[in-house]
Amino acid sequence: MSLETISIQPQNSNPKHLLVMLHGWGANAEDLASLASMLTLPDCQFLFPNAPFSHPQVPGGLAWYALETGAYEGIEESRQLLKQWLLSLEENTGIPLSRTILSGFSQGGAMSLDVGINLPLAGVCSLSGYLQFQPQKLSSPTPPVLIIHGQQDMVVPLEMAQKAREQLTAIDATVEYHEFPMGHEISGDVLPIFEQFIKTYQTD
Repeated sequence: MSLETISIQPQNSNPKHLLVMLHGWGANAEDLASLASMLTLPDCQFLFPNAPFSHPQVPGGLAWYALETGAYEGIEESRQLLKQWLLSLEENTGIPLSRTILSGFSQGGAMSLDVGINLPLAGVCSLSGYLQFQPQKLSSPTPPVLIIHGQQDMVVPLEMAQKAREQLTAIDATVEYHEFPMGHEISGDVLPIFEQFIKTYQTD
């Protein structure tokens, strides 16, 4: 099983890097695709996958796993599916995980942290996201992590981002952390920091 994906290629060059962006609960791949035109990453191919499950209330909305019951139904399937899909990208694109950044918004940010810190990625970004598990110290190096969160977030409380920073730092992950006076969103102030993180950890 694969993931339906919006792919946006760089205009003037063959891509050397990949940026994967996972949407949030109740959204779909189109929700974040407009960000490709707002980021100056000329050698980067953007991939926006759709989550595998339909949202129970939002027509056309998708979910990585259920939140309405608190039991996280579907999370194991999404973990395995996302991991397998990420591992297949080098064969499909020619770009290795070492030149791939995995990022996500809200539930997509949670999935990025969950799956991404266990893979040899260039970096992992959580935008208005959270940790849905207790991270364990790994024998292999953890990818650098960017966490950006809104101080007025009424959907995912700021404390969840602060806890994620503490837990990831405790397993020796390199964590760059930023708070902004915003709600549950990706404001214009976020994009320069997001872009700089990507450029910092892109390898040639």
